[in-house]
Amino acid sequence: MTGIVVTLIVYQVLMLGIGWWASRRNTDSTDFYLGGRKLGGLVAALSASASSSSAWSLLGVSGAAFAWGLPAIWLIPATVLGFCINWFLIAPRLAHASRANGALTLTEFVAGPPGDPARRTMMRLGAAVILFSFTFYIAAQFQAAGKTFASVLDVQQTVAIVIGAAVVLVYVWLGGFWAASVTDSVQGLLMALTALLLPILALVAVGGPADLASALWSAAGHTDGAWTGQAGLPAAIGFVLGLFGIGLGYPGQPHVVNRFMAIRDDRAIVHGRRVAITWAVIIYCGMVVLGWSGRILVAELGDGEQVLFVLATLLLPAVAAGVMVSAILSAIMSTADSQLLVAASSVSHDLRGGGPAAPGDLARARLVVLAIGALAIALAVFFPDDIFSRVLFAWQALAAAFGPLLVITLWYGPVAPAWRIAALSGGFLLTVALDWTIQSPGDWVERLVPLGLALALAWLGARKACKLR
Repeated sequence: MTGIVVTLIVYQVLMLGIGWWASRRNTDSTDFYLGGRKLGGLVAALSASASSSSAWSLLGVSGAAFAWGLPAIWLIPATVLGFCINWFLIAPRLAHASRANGALTLTEFVAGPPGDPARRTMMRLGAAVILFSFTFYIAAQFQAAGKTFASVLDVQQTVAIVIGAAVVLVYVWLGGFWAASVTDSVQGLLMALTALLLPILALVAVGGPADLASALWSAAGHTDGAWTGQAGLPAAIGFVLGLFGIGLGYPGQPHVVNRFMAIRDDRAIVHGRRVAITWAVIIYCGMVVLGWSGRILVAELGDGEQVLFVLATLLLPAVAAGVMVSAILSAIMSTADSQLLVAASSVSHDLRGGGPAAPGDLARARLVVLAIGALAIALAVFFPDDIFSRVLFAWQALAAAFGPLLVITLWYGPVAPAWRIAALSGGFLLTVALDWTIQSPGDWVERLVPLGLALALAWLGARKACKLR
C-alpha cells in the first residue's frame, strides 16, 4: 500500500507543476479559455477524449459491465459512434466557423452574432444549463475521487473528496485551458495504458477469452435476451437505442467541443481524429472486458464501480497498482478540470453577453472555478449517487440543449432567434422532466425524445431563417 500512496503523491505533484507552468502562458481570457487557438492534434485528441470520458469510462463502464454482463457490449459501439460523429462531422466545421466569428465558448457560438435579438437570452440560458448540469457532473467526478482516495489512504470519504477536489481546483485555477489540456493529455495516455494492460491481465487470470465467454453466456442463462438483458424484442430494441443515445450526445458537450474551437489547423484535426478514435476503442473495449472479468474473479464485490481498483491491487505489484489508481484519478481530473473551465467561462464571459475579452474576465473566471468546485463538493458529500447515473443525467441534459442546435447551425445554417431559444430550453427541460418521471429500457425515452424535439425545433428555425434571408 505504501508504494501506491507514493505513486499517487508523485502524480499529484506533477499535475500541480503543470498548472504552475501553464499559469505563465495566460495573458488574457482567450488564453485561459482556448489556449490562444494553438492546440496541436495530439493534445487536442487526448484532452478532448479524456474530457469526454471521465470517471464514467473507467469506473462507470467497468462497473456496468460487472453488473450487467453481456448487455454491456453495446456500450462499445455506442461510445465510439460519438467519437466518430465529433471528429468527422463536428470538428472540421466548428474549428473554421468559431475562428471566423471569434466565439470563445460553445454557448457564444450557438447564440448568434452580436446584435442578434436572441443573443443575450441565449447566452444566459446556455450559461444556466451548463452551471446546472456541470454541478452534478463535477460532483460525480469528486465523488469518484473520494472513493479512490478513501480506498488508498484509508480516510473518511468526506476528507477524501476534499483532497481530490483540491488538487483539480488548484491547477485549473492556476493554468486554465493550457493546464487542463496538457494535464488531460498526460491523463489520457495513462488511462489508455490502464485500459490496455489491466484487462489483459484480468483476462489471463480468468483463463482466456473462451473461458470468459463461456462464463458470461452461462450467467446470462442461454436465453434470447442474453445480449440485452430484456425479455421482449421491443424492450431489447429500446435498450440498444438508449445506449446509442449516449453516442449521439457527444456534439452537445461544451467541455469536449471547445477543443475543436481551439485546434490549430486542418492537419491537426486529421491527426487528432486518428488518435482519438483509436483511444476510444482501447478504453471502452478494455473497461468492458475488465468488468466482465471482475464478475468471475471478484464475484462477491458489493460495489461494481470499485472493480478496477480491486483488480489492480489483486493482479499488480504496489507501484504498478499505484499507476492504475492514478489512472482512475486521471479520468476524474481530466473531466472535472475541463468542466470547471467551461463553467467559469459561462459566468465570466457568457453572462455578460460574450464578445472580445474584457478587463476582469480572468479574475472572475478563477473565482467561478472555486465557487463551482465548492458547490460540487457539497453535492458529492451530502447527496451522493452512483457515478454511472449521475454522469449520464448531466450528459443527456447538455446533449439535448446544445447538440441539435450546433449540428443544424453547422450543417444547415443560422436558426431563427425564437426557434433557437426553443431548441435549447426545450431539449434541456424535457430531458430533466423525463429523467425524473419515466423509466425505460436503456433510458431510451430520456435520451432520444429530447434530442428529437430539439433537432426538429432547430431545423424548423433554420428553414424559417433561410426564408427570411
